[in-house]
Amino acid sequence: MPASATKSLRVAVLADSDTRWKWGALTAQRVVPEGSDIRLDGYLLRGRATPTARQLKEVGVQADSLREVTAVEFLRAMREESYDVLVLALVGGAVQAMLHGLRRVQDGSAKRPVVVTGYVGVVYEKLADGLLLRHGADLVLANSRQDADRFRAVYEGVGADASSVTEVALPFLGGQPYTGEHDPYTVVFAAQPSVPENRKDRTYLLNRLIEHARKHPEREVLLKLRSKPGEHTTHIEELPYQKLAQGQDLPANFRLVYGHMGEVLDRTDLLVTVSSTAALEALHRRIPTVVLTDLGVREVLGNHHFVGSGCLASWDQLDAGHRPAPDEEWVARQGVAADGSYGTAFDAARERIAVLLDRPGGLPPLNPYYTTETAPGYLPGILARHHLGPDGSPLPGAPAADKAPGPVRQIVRRAARGAYRHGVQRVAPVIRRMGEL
Repeated sequence: MPASATKSLRVAVLADSDTRWKWGALTAQRVVPEGSDIRLDGYLLRGRATPTARQLKEVGVQADSLREVTAVEFLRAMREESYDVLVLALVGGAVQAMLHGLRRVQDGSAKRPVVVTGYVGVVYEKLADGLLLRHGADLVLANSRQDADRFRAVYEGVGADASSVTEVALPFLGGQPYTGEHDPYTVVFAAQPSVPENRKDRTYLLNRLIEHARKHPEREVLLKLRSKPGEHTTHIEELPYQKLAQGQDLPANFRLVYGHMGEVLDRTDLLVTVSSTAALEALHRRIPTVVLTDLGVREVLGNHHFVGSGCLASWDQLDAGHRPAPDEEWVARQGVAADGSYGTAFDAARERIAVLLDRPGGLPPLNPYYTTETAPGYLPGILARHHLGPDGSPLPGAPAADKAPGPVRQIVRRAARGAYRHGVQRVAPVIRRMGEL
């Protein structure tokens, strides 16, 4: 039996939001070789979307250690610590910065972790941009057969190595299959932080949900929220539904709920959304699922991804009792695994990682597609956002480039971070709205 199948593995996950932490940590647990005993260390990249303690608790994924870091602090930890597998659960630009930083930290050493990255959910925008920023990782995970085909086509189309693309499924699927209606029949609207993003459309959706509750007093109607006001997720939420609902005369069978999506789906009879990944979670469990067409089927909304799914419908149709019937062929191509194949969805990734861990002589240096030769006008800016120079080394004055901060510096840093978040979450939206007047 290979040593990698029995030894204890050290795994690190670097994430920049609550959703990506959930994806990264669950992915780490699913892709390690069978029989491995893992130690999971979590690193949260400091920024506007760094999850709060409440958000981390709601995600429900436990780590052996968890701390907040800057990009430079993380790279220093990678130089000082020895990991077998590293999952980069980040936005594309941050992945590219970490790949170059890790290449610099390793400095030709063959002893480095297997680097894994991918996407949290449906990839419906910036396909080429996001993929090329992730190129260079040992595994670029595709959550479905459709995505795997598209990913390979992009890499091959620019002459980049496409062997890193590995088909898996969404790591957070699970739960019991839907067996029939609950008492009371429960309709859940899965809200999204930035889809749609304007007040008019969000108010419209809220009003239609409330109206549905009034038309069907025998049903329980739930508005499933991602975050509380002041918290950030992967995307900025400038107009929380909680605030839009304030002052409204809400019917008794209408409620706002938080919590783990899987637990909410346990009591759901109809899942309604614009384009949330929750739709795929519901389809996996064969829960009736509707992707709304009220605001159009448009790329900016992301619901164009569901063309051909059989799930597209409007609130008028739902009010009249419409029950969607998903297209089985479409579902099968989306990594939903409603056919029972989910148990083997990560086999290819596990096998590939096991081979890389046992590679004679260690692993070659990371080799991203973007370099100062291929993208001299783009890459330096990407790296500079994370205080890294064109060669991946810390820029002069980069935070925590030389030593851990002292108590006074920690206090100043927390205050600065609070001011930054206040600016992003409160001041910037007001300025943007004023600019639209």
